[in-house]
Amino acid sequence: MIDWLNQSITFAGIATTVLEILGFLTGAICVYLNTRQNVLGWFFGIINAVLYVIVFWQVKLYADMSLQGYYFFTSIYGWWMWLYGGKSHDGISVSNTPTKLYGIFAIIFVAGTLCWGFLLGRFTNASLTYIDSALTIASLIGQWMMVRKYLQNWIIWIVADACYTVMYFYKDLYLTGILYAVFLVLAAMGYVQWKRDLQKSESPGI
Repeated sequence: MIDWLNQSITFAGIATTVLEILGFLTGAICVYLNTRQNVLGWFFGIINAVLYVIVFWQVKLYADMSLQGYYFFTSIYGWWMWLYGGKSHDGISVSNTPTKLYGIFAIIFVAGTLCWGFLLGRFTNASLTYIDSALTIASLIGQWMMVRKYLQNWIIWIVADACYTVMYFYKDLYLTGILYAVFLVLAAMGYVQWKRDLQKSESPGI
């Protein structure tokens, strides 16, 4: 099964594999549905995480590989939160990130990047250890914020997706690089859509 998924093919003039194509499709669907606050986005997120565990393992991006495990479980949690979370247990609404969390996020980002980057560099043959680690920690934070429907999650994703796009092209994962360029556009769209929804909810009489 894995051999078939790893079969090299050319897709739209790009050398890739069936596995990477499936990752591309499920990832794009996942993020698009998330921008629309459609709970089914989490279902595609679960599938995407499983596919990319294999993709990143093969190119030795171990921080990204471990990140997919986090995506898998937070997608399950996000699915539940968007359906049943909140005080009324009928789902949660878009809100601004509480100010007190920014300091916590900064500490997690710096400490997590340094620790994870050191461990990968010291004990594995991982590639781009600190860059990969920084993007991984940023993604951990962004994903948790998305689960909670904090508007500013999209700002983190805009920055991270731009950096990921460059990194994946550098690692010859061209289709994945294009996927993250698509993610970048979708993240900008998600910010605009979620901000509009937040403003509607805060407007008197609406």
